Amino acid sequence: MYVDEAAWRVEREAVLHSEWFCVGRLDALGLAEPSRVVVVDVAGESVLVTSDEDRALHASYNVCRHRGSQLLAAPPDDAPPVACAASALRCPYHSWTYALDGRLLRAPHADLDDTTAFALDPVGVDVWGGFVFVHLTPQRAAPLAEAVAHAAGTLANYGLADLVVGATFRYEVAANYKVLLENYNECYHCGPVHPELCRLVPSFAGGGDDLDWDAGIPHREGAWTFTTTGTTTRAPLPGLDEEERTRHKGDLVYPNLMVSASADHVAAFVLRPHAPDRTTVECSLLFARQAVEAADFDPGDAGDLWDLVNRQDWAVCESVQRGMSSRSYRHGWFAPMEDDSLDIRRWLLPRLAGPAGGAS
Repeated sequence: MYVDEAAWRVEREAVLHSEWFCVGRLDALGLAEPSRVVVVDVAGESVLVTSDEDRALHASYNVCRHRGSQLLAAPPDDAPPVACAASALRCPYHSWTYALDGRLLRAPHADLDDTTAFALDPVGVDVWGGFVFVHLTPQRAAPLAEAVAHAAGTLANYGLADLVVGATFRYEVAANYKVLLENYNECYHCGPVHPELCRLVPSFAGGGDDLDWDAGIPHREGAWTFTTTGTTTRAPLPGLDEEERTRHKGDLVYPNLMVSASADHVAAFVLRPHAPDRTTVECSLLFARQAVEAADFDPGDAGDLWDLVNRQDWAVCESVQRGMSSRSYRHGWFAPMEDDSLDIRRWLLPRLAGPAGGAS
């Protein structure tokens, strides 16, 4: 389930293509403005997300209903998706033209009695906390609110929808996306892998057996946020309670959004799985708009720490992926303090056993 190409194809169809999938921040994608279109990749499926003249979002498969040509070219894997201006979508093959909501507007030299039958195949789209999610099988989609319910409660005071991107880091990680999710979900590894982080948050060094993520994790004395010094000149985010102003919180929205919240900023990780052993990670540091617009704004104190911790994580995840690919590997054993990392199985296995997965 971590190294096999056939298992990956089954999981991609049954899970990644059948769940709400985060494609990025509304502002970073460029969809906060009207009359825009962006091409995003959803585990191998190319999807168009548009913002019409009224800023309403729409999404569809990037496939012309005539002969199947893609309407727009996708950016390369190493480039972030960014929206461009558009008043309509025209296929480059035969000039079939679609409205931003997917309706067929024009089919040259074709006499079509019912143009509604040739609308672009729809994809579900919704927004939570400033994050854009799509669903490739919208006819079977539960409300997005159900998928984000736990994170919405844990992070309710951080005003995610009002934050803006102040720094972005992109990584190509040679590991299965589940390895990254499991690594995020446990701190058993923090002592040996993250010495700098453990000096900032001493309780991480103990392996995380008694960490209360719902209440937040306290920093060392004199520190209150995730930066190289544990402090910053930026003010805490408005709306935080007393504990949140000095503690760190985190949550995970399956299958591909990890959120780590500090008092003055939030780190959001969007995972883009490409293959059993290849995942692009986009880490965005989100700040209050007022802080980003300040003349002296410098996210380096947070960015330097996050980039260090991220690279430590990706290196050990790649080591796990290589080890899992060994002919000697059978199955891992999980310590009690790693119980949260088993959540991926509790979440994943029932979905693989469904109609699209067919697993026992």
